[in-house]
Amino acid sequence: MAGSSFGTIFRITTWGESHGKGVGVVIDGCPAGLSLCEEDIQKYLDRRKPGQSRFTTARAESDKVSILSGVFNGMTTGTPISLAVYNQDQRSRDYSRISDTYRPGHADFGFDVKYGFRDYRGGGRSSGRETIARVAGGAVAIRLLEALGITVQAYTRSIGPVEISRFDPSVLNKNPLYMPDAEAAEKASAYLAKCMEGQDSSGGVIECVVHHMPAGAGDPVFEKLDANLAKALMSIGAVKGVEIGDGFAAARSRGSENNDSFIIGDDGKITKLTNHAGGILGGISDGTDILIRAAVKPTPSISRSQQTVDRFGSEKEISIHGRHDPVIVPRAVVVAETMTAIVLADALLCGMSAKMENVIKIWKH
Repeated sequence: MAGSSFGTIFRITTWGESHGKGVGVVIDGCPAGLSLCEEDIQKYLDRRKPGQSRFTTARAESDKVSILSGVFNGMTTGTPISLAVYNQDQRSRDYSRISDTYRPGHADFGFDVKYGFRDYRGGGRSSGRETIARVAGGAVAIRLLEALGITVQAYTRSIGPVEISRFDPSVLNKNPLYMPDAEAAEKASAYLAKCMEGQDSSGGVIECVVHHMPAGAGDPVFEKLDANLAKALMSIGAVKGVEIGDGFAAARSRGSENNDSFIIGDDGKITKLTNHAGGILGGISDGTDILIRAAVKPTPSISRSQQTVDRFGSEKEISIHGRHDPVIVPRAVVVAETMTAIVLADALLCGMSAKMENVIKIWKH
């Protein structure tokens, strides 16, 4: 199976299945000398792990990470970093009765057509559990960005029809929905409770903001920074749309409204008066905050009866039981955050060879 690697210099390769022995990631291209320990990674995995509230699956997994290689005495060695998380609470029997049935909204049908075989236990490689590996790899990328003073923060912008109207960082981690608006979090919780009563699920929007990203990262053609960010977020199984800056709203504005005027800031450096572009122009970062949003579809596994077919061509109805999140968004927040970090870390490392003066600075003695 191709397509399990992402990145050019800072490159991750994920492995494992939902109900296999575990999942993990191998990171190539991380520079030597970066301070790193398991706790640096674990705190991000803890934000993603199941069983944290009534709005997440009850699957009991500690999601404890083990560093298998690439770190010595608390520092990266420049060699491949291998991270593993072992599964502890697989209940494959929950899926045995639907082993030949295509679940609506899932990858079952396409996977079966492509490979002629599929791991029906929770979706196997197509499971959301694969994102553990992304979060682990992205946590290392965040450590690299932190060393450069760059911060990446994602949060829930909306769930169903409920959208935040303010940004209060003090409440962001105090509600299970990761919404920076206490009032919106309360309304969204009530909305989700109704969805659950109706044996249904909800979608939502994740927003991610990058502060202190320097200008000049990215490329102007196929390796555009915004294109790679879009690919990274769209590669998350439940994401169905991505916006950068004003996104689709830009299509309804005029050039005089959408263009960001350049000015000289208080620090004497070039900046912008507004940020409709979301921090990226022509595929290259412009030094202002990068703003990106991802639209997440409702959880496809619902107990409400749905129409489908099986692999033998028989029509039937299906009601999916087991342990499933009624909303994917809260646990996907950290996935979007870490995937964004991977793209940025890779773009910065790739950009080091863009100017001869950089090459001379490193290699000429």
